Amino acid sequence: MKVSRSLFWDDLERKLENPEFLRAYVIESIRISTVDAILGQLDEVREEIGITKAELARAIGAEPASLRRLFASNAVNPTLGTLADMAAALGLRVSLEPMPVGERRQVSKSLLEGRTSDAKRLVKNLERVKARTSRTPAVA
Repeated sequence: MKVSRSLFWDDLERKLENPEFLRAYVIESIRISTVDAILGQLDEVREEIGITKAELARAIGAEPASLRRLFASNAVNPTLGTLADMAAALGLRVSLEPMPVGERRQVSKSLLEGRTSDAKRLVKNLERVKARTSRTPAVA
């Protein structure tokens, strides 16, 4: 098992040397965690105020089945407009917040320069971001 982990890291580190791959990897990781966090918060508020997914869909002019899929899938990419519409219907608004300083430096530098001095640290940082924002409930 340790061998496959080493092969994984070796392969990923090699791929992250390519600026295009690095940027795509970072962007996709951040996008997934951001969308996941926003959808999770919207769904929590929706449940707290007692609105069904169908009612929320009607409020924003969407098909109920589309909204159910949006909340049920981990492989979604809603538009910012859709997220803003759902937020507004729930009495919220979507806003930006700065990343913690260390994370911001690492992510921004990787995207702006197309390289990283520590690929393993970058990947672990992105995995932590995803874990923090995951809609999957933690096991108690």
